[in-house]
Amino acid sequence: MGSCFSAESRSPIPGSPSSPALGIRKRKNSKKKLGSRNSSFDYRREEPLHRIPGRLFLNGSSEVASLFTQQGKKGTNQDAMLVWENFASRTDTVFCGVFDGHGPYGHMVAKRVRDSLPLKLSSHWEVSITNEAVLREISLNTAGSINSEDTAFISADEESRASVDLEDTEKIPEIFPTLKESFLKAFKVMDRELRIHANIDCFCSGTTAVTLIKQGPNLVIGNVGDSRAVLGTREKDNSLSAIQLTVDLKPNLPAEAERIRKCRGRVFALQDEPEVARVWLPNNDSPGLAMARAFGDFCLKDFGLISVPDISYRRLTDKDEFIVLATDGIWDVLSNKEVVDIVASAPARTSAARSLVEFAVRAWRYKYPTSKVDDCAVVCLFLDPTANGISTSSSFKSKELQNSVEQVNLLSTENNDDEPAEPNCLDRSGTVRTPGKEILKEDNEEDSSKHEDLNMDWSALEGVSRVNTLLTLPRFTPGKDDKKAAAARK
Repeated sequence: MGSCFSAESRSPIPGSPSSPALGIRKRKNSKKKLGSRNSSFDYRREEPLHRIPGRLFLNGSSEVASLFTQQGKKGTNQDAMLVWENFASRTDTVFCGVFDGHGPYGHMVAKRVRDSLPLKLSSHWEVSITNEAVLREISLNTAGSINSEDTAFISADEESRASVDLEDTEKIPEIFPTLKESFLKAFKVMDRELRIHANIDCFCSGTTAVTLIKQGPNLVIGNVGDSRAVLGTREKDNSLSAIQLTVDLKPNLPAEAERIRKCRGRVFALQDEPEVARVWLPNNDSPGLAMARAFGDFCLKDFGLISVPDISYRRLTDKDEFIVLATDGIWDVLSNKEVVDIVASAPARTSAARSLVEFAVRAWRYKYPTSKVDDCAVVCLFLDPTANGISTSSSFKSKELQNSVEQVNLLSTENNDDEPAEPNCLDRSGTVRTPGKEILKEDNEEDSSKHEDLNMDWSALEGVSRVNTLLTLPRFTPGKDDKKAAAARK
């Protein structure tokens, strides 16, 4: 991406905090410190990752999970996925994640995060457990309160988060505060590593990440971006219901938009897609990112885009049957309930993820015939590995799902020259263009000519960056824009 330059993407100045020389010195000294196994530890383990038993990242299945990804019609498949059983050397623990890349190098960013983030999470989790054990021993041997010791390890910006967690100490197990801090640290280190990565230009490229760690009945989820996790569970009448476990972190959320605007970023939707809020640079009509949090995308990191995960906890019960993690290629055309019904109606667990992707592709072709099918990646994690089928009624299909299947199959075989019927089901998530929408007046100062230019820019980039995530790439003049950026910071 020769037209994109930034201070972050260039080689750091020798002696600066991010310089390679200083980083080497830190790693040498860190061998003497407790638990300091970040970048050097990851480097030693990344090469044989594909040999680790229980680690799945390609289409396939195991006793507890089904995975499937399919390339869309926009170019390289930028989605990635991972299931890691016996995670962190714990037999009752599994890690799952899906990653949706965007931008010219989004596929590289997604795979890098898929491979590196779990290692960092495992390392920080181990260190946190060790530190807690040390603190517990100190507290038993001193007259001081354990609370006073703990507060020394809570930074100012994390203090409010810790106070919220401690309100329901009786309901939240010990694993959650530990894993929460591990998620926060691992995501922070991961984004910092991407900023200085020598072989991946993350200035205008990035990825989402919806990840979870399940240990026994405890489920901890860390989410960045607009990929989603949904739980399939049984109600009292044995009907199957869908519970959304994550929030789509998009710029249309008031809290996200407020943070971005406070950092001088702009949030608005284009006239021909008023339902899709996007993030823009202060003085440049780019890049138009359709999410409020992401790894990478460093052109927006000074203007409100963050990589801090939204972390949540849930205690699983016997009624909970499976969890579906998927990129927005699924959620753009299928509702949560339909996704759960499709997985539950799959003939076998091994084909659950594939069945869901194939149904989503058919729905794309019917509902948005003028739009290119997006990449799809799905991970289905089954919570009862001893069951033979998907559920107690694996052949179950709701009436709503049957109608949807019949409608999609029927209309997909009709004459393509006919006017496509207006869809009467499968609400969209609002991240793709709607053909034929009436152009509305926006609540910003820009005139329509700028938007026409912007659309023309996109047509030249189609197949390189993501039409439903990133619209245009910012253009920079070497030297000149660096001076402007430095002046703005002052």
